[in-house]
Amino acid sequence: MSTQVDTPSNEPSALLQPSRVGRDGRSLSSNSVALSSRSQSFAVSGPPPGSFSSDLKSTFSRSETPRPDLSTYSSYAVEDSTTTTEQRQAALRDKIEKETKIKKGTENLLEALNTKNAKQVKDQKVKVEAELNTSNRKIAQLQQGLQDEIQRSRETANTNNANGNRLSFLFRSAPGKSYSQQDVDRDYVSDNSEPETESPTFVLAEILQALEAEEMQPEYYVDQTNRLVELFKRHPTLKYDLVWSEFGLRMQLMLLSDSREVVAGGWRAMRYVITDRKSLQTIRAHHTDYLVILSLVKESKASVEREQALKFVRAFLDVKDGVEEISLSVARMVVALAEHNDDRLKAISILTLAEILVRDPALLVAAGGIGTLSDALGESNYHAAQSLTGAFLYLLDLPGRRRFLRSGYELEIPFATFTESPVGHAHEDKLKTNAKVISALLKTWPGLITLARNDFLALRSLMQSLYIPIINVRNALLELITDVLRIKAPSWSSSFLAGRRLTTYARVTNLKEAEKKPEHLNHETEDETDHRDLVEHFTAVVLAALLHSGLLEALLHAEEEPLSIALKRKSTLVLGEVLRLASDLLPDSWSAKLQVLPQLLRNASRFGLEDRFVATGTIYQVDSVNRTLQRSEPIHPQIARPMVMSEPEKPQSSEQTNTQARQVDEETFRRMMLESNVAATGNFIKWRWDVILQIIDGPLLNAKRLEEAMKATRFIGRLDSFYRPLKHKFSDIKNTKPNQRYIRIGCALMRCLLQNPDGVRYLATCKILPQLAEHLAHYDRMSGITSESLLFTRDRLSETLAGGYFALLGAISSDPKGMVILERWRFFNIFYHIIEIPDRDDLIKALLSGMDYSLEGHLRIIISKAMTSCSKEIRMFSTRILRKYATRGVSPSQSHKGVAEWAIRLLANQLYDPEIEVCEVAIKILEEACNQKASLEYVVKCRPALDHLGEIGAPLLLRFLSSSVGYHYLDGLDYITREMDDWFHARNDTYVALVEASLARALADMPDKTQQQHSIFDDGLPEYTDYGVVPPHFYRELARTAEGSNLLAQSGHFDAFVNNIREFGMEDEDTETIVKVKGCLWAVGNVGSMELGAPFLERTSVVKLIVDIAEQSEVMTMRGTAFFVLGLVSRSLHGQEILYELGWDGAVDVRGDSLGFCLPSDFTKLFSIKPWASSSVERPRGRGHSGSDAKPTSTSSQDDPTTARILKHVKDLGNTVLAKRAAGDLHAIKVKRPPAFQSPGVLHKVMGILESHHFRLPMRRFVIDLFDKRVMRRIVLEEDDSSEEEVESEEDNGEESD
Repeated sequence: MSTQVDTPSNEPSALLQPSRVGRDGRSLSSNSVALSSRSQSFAVSGPPPGSFSSDLKSTFSRSETPRPDLSTYSSYAVEDSTTTTEQRQAALRDKIEKETKIKKGTENLLEALNTKNAKQVKDQKVKVEAELNTSNRKIAQLQQGLQDEIQRSRETANTNNANGNRLSFLFRSAPGKSYSQQDVDRDYVSDNSEPETESPTFVLAEILQALEAEEMQPEYYVDQTNRLVELFKRHPTLKYDLVWSEFGLRMQLMLLSDSREVVAGGWRAMRYVITDRKSLQTIRAHHTDYLVILSLVKESKASVEREQALKFVRAFLDVKDGVEEISLSVARMVVALAEHNDDRLKAISILTLAEILVRDPALLVAAGGIGTLSDALGESNYHAAQSLTGAFLYLLDLPGRRRFLRSGYELEIPFATFTESPVGHAHEDKLKTNAKVISALLKTWPGLITLARNDFLALRSLMQSLYIPIINVRNALLELITDVLRIKAPSWSSSFLAGRRLTTYARVTNLKEAEKKPEHLNHETEDETDHRDLVEHFTAVVLAALLHSGLLEALLHAEEEPLSIALKRKSTLVLGEVLRLASDLLPDSWSAKLQVLPQLLRNASRFGLEDRFVATGTIYQVDSVNRTLQRSEPIHPQIARPMVMSEPEKPQSSEQTNTQARQVDEETFRRMMLESNVAATGNFIKWRWDVILQIIDGPLLNAKRLEEAMKATRFIGRLDSFYRPLKHKFSDIKNTKPNQRYIRIGCALMRCLLQNPDGVRYLATCKILPQLAEHLAHYDRMSGITSESLLFTRDRLSETLAGGYFALLGAISSDPKGMVILERWRFFNIFYHIIEIPDRDDLIKALLSGMDYSLEGHLRIIISKAMTSCSKEIRMFSTRILRKYATRGVSPSQSHKGVAEWAIRLLANQLYDPEIEVCEVAIKILEEACNQKASLEYVVKCRPALDHLGEIGAPLLLRFLSSSVGYHYLDGLDYITREMDDWFHARNDTYVALVEASLARALADMPDKTQQQHSIFDDGLPEYTDYGVVPPHFYRELARTAEGSNLLAQSGHFDAFVNNIREFGMEDEDTETIVKVKGCLWAVGNVGSMELGAPFLERTSVVKLIVDIAEQSEVMTMRGTAFFVLGLVSRSLHGQEILYELGWDGAVDVRGDSLGFCLPSDFTKLFSIKPWASSSVERPRGRGHSGSDAKPTSTSSQDDPTTARILKHVKDLGNTVLAKRAAGDLHAIKVKRPPAFQSPGVLHKVMGILESHHFRLPMRRFVIDLFDKRVMRRIVLEEDDSSEEEVESEEDNGEESD
């Protein structure tokens, strides 16, 4: 290995790039390059080394890992062969000296420029800096050449011959290129190819030798460290082959540097060499614990160093069992950082402590970090306090972990904020932060059960806070209740809270909802009752807990004694929502007594009292809100189910509505025309578009009124003019949500014209369609038509309503007469060519989303072509469009017969798309279509092959099991037996993780992906996932059919699940067994939710076992799982009866069908858990300071008096009463006896005290600053302690003189 240059440069880029390596991994040394003068004759010539370029710019494009200038090698490689190596070395030294003088002159010039006005010399300074970089690179190149020349002189002739033969082979492999030219080619390749052309071990040795240089500028060491880190990034396996005796020493010297940047670079490099726990032990053997404390204890101005040191500590958490290597002293140091309010590292320190709490709670308890995290929960100085709840809840789940907490009272700190006296604006922010923490606690089973201890003491305290007459407190509590109960604010809530009356909100909201709801979803699907929502079930138990804690009484008090009008209305709205939720989610035994509002009725019936009027007004207001809520936003379908009309009734009702709209007398019609302002002015901004829509959907459906509007008035003519492309009115309107009404009204106008022969003739002859066809023809390569003003550019489609023309064409395509008109203007020919445009996905999306595919014709062929031949994005988009057609249901009585069958066939073919994402979209749509039995049978009839899709196709195959046709189809493929074995042995455990993750995601209320700008085209499939809903389960689908139930009985799997529940249901230690039991519970619950599962429940008496788990298990999440499973069991009639016998009551809808929500009659049983006490946690063993034996921290008889005094005063620093005096005494000792703080032994003992006791950050900094910096160097480098005896003798002499 070559040696490093004797005098390295002090600039960041002064080091060389690693030498090139051949394909066999051996380095191509520069002596090999010099062997063939013939080859070097092809070398690229360049300016002589050390010269300035004409433009004062560096010829290198990269500042890090600079490459040598190959022309430099050429300048000495092509010399006469008779030149001796000594002469070449002398020449190189002369060039290095010359270049060094140029560099010094450039540095002096740069220093002079720095003293002048920066604006005046800005350009000149840039040129000088570039020239300085060039000089640094040339010096590095010349130094490398000198080292290569020295190495070459030492090599034998045999090695030279061998290298020459290998080099000749390389030249033969690339004829016409010299080595220099090949090297030039490699210089311009991307960074990805660098690992193939460098020797990492050589570069590592080179960097380590460069770090041996002493008394260099900090930038020099930082640059070498950056190179080292980049090397580890390019060669991740290099860190496994480090020689720690050399590498560790270099890092120790860097970490002992006086420069903050150098120490930060050392920590960064150390972080990148961590591999596993053994590597952490090796690193700690180099006394890094002391060095980490030394870096973290510094003041905030050393932010870079402290940040990198803390990142180094956090890197331990990324290694398996790495937390075991975090010493107690380092943990206490992190706790001190987290406690210091003004420290920049406070937030990341708190997060680090939370991670340690999860991975090694004993370490954090020993370090005293539990109190710090508890304070962060309630003091609101940590902005993401709600994220800390996960660590506490993780410990609370299992009994073995709870001993690290003091009976769970740590979680009650945030509740204190609601009863504190408000001070300034900070109190309001604190209320909001703590409300988020409490909300996070109430959305998990461990948090809810913990807060329900002691007869719901914490929740009662929270509800009692509503009686406090402070506006901010009451407002925060109402917001908290709204969040916990997942109350969605109705569309009219803002107007209601602003003081407006409840008048027409319900009617307007119903109208909007009707517009948004697709036609094919207006009827109830067959499996709509199969919707198992765990979030609603959990909301039911939270609501019951709050009601049990006095929620209703507190809300009534807030109603009777409002602090402001806005708060009164908000409490009224919350009260109405609570009553509605209680009616919908809770059993009748709970909700019946709430709805009468007994307290208000008593006050309202007391005649002669002033409170009577307040109570009467409150009852009226609550009733008004309740009725408005019921009319405007009914809750999910299985609770408020509309009665399904028969097919003959639907057209009749629709026909009655249309007839009433048409029957408008002439006077009313004329008044509406005048109110629209269309005839009065041509300015569309002044038109009444709401009146226009009423006219189009009403009177214009009458042939006579339409004829009058076309001939006697300018109503239709001006609307026609507004939508013409060449008028640039409609097409230039900005694409915003309010402006979408212009598209809706335009579509309504097209449909209105198509319903009347006169309207059809008008539409066929109006100028809208030919002008639109002309603009679209520009994108048809076969038309030969071009346009100067393009209507459908990318910007116009996204920013204006130009894309709305496709919606208008879609409205026309929904009618056979409209299809004829479109074919007349050759729109279909244009569409065929548009979908072939390779770079206009936006135009293709607008086209496909706007069309209507209900009718047979060209449009179905076009979308079929798009699904198979366009780009991946377009194929996914067109697949999504089919959702609204595939979910209509396969029924011969439908008006659009065959639409669902056509869509399902296309989706089945789409399962063979080469892109798995496209197949996944098709699977989701088909799975939704299978909610209807007829559609499910038709999908099975298509016989789709799903084996190649793996897990993606599993949900659809599970849906096949729900019908006898699908069962026999899958049985013929031998799918059922294979899948049953898979679920029995492994998939049940995976299902547990899936359900819990889905529920946690749903309860967290995480915002979905950012919605795109309001688009004029929609793909028909909203991007959502049913979080919190019970995923499909194999055994549930199997129990839907008689054949599946027989197979389940024969397999004996259900009995095996029951035996596991019976034997291990109360397990509270082994996590694997707990997961196994949860999987068995979900399997039993899914089977029991089916009516055919009743015999299994009756025969095994498993429901009693599940009830015992829900009421007695010491694992809190196990209780939650059993609670949800009981909800599944309650869905079947037989399950309801069994639960009622066991003391559990279920909620039912208006028709008496179960909603899947159940609660125990004795509500407290669900939350009764054994109290626990915190046990003493032993100090973690093996956590002492690295590289040193355990030092006694107590004062012993062997300590001299001065050392004993120092240790005593250091201990007193932890006492707030004695701290000031102890600090003064320590300072006095340092002044009188400085050698006392120069002893490594004393520092060891002091560090032992800091490890064993709790100290604030300033005190830790004060203690460590007392010692001389050389003491830490002696400890880390393990230097001879002979001088320590001299120090002790000096102390003795000092004491005698005293």
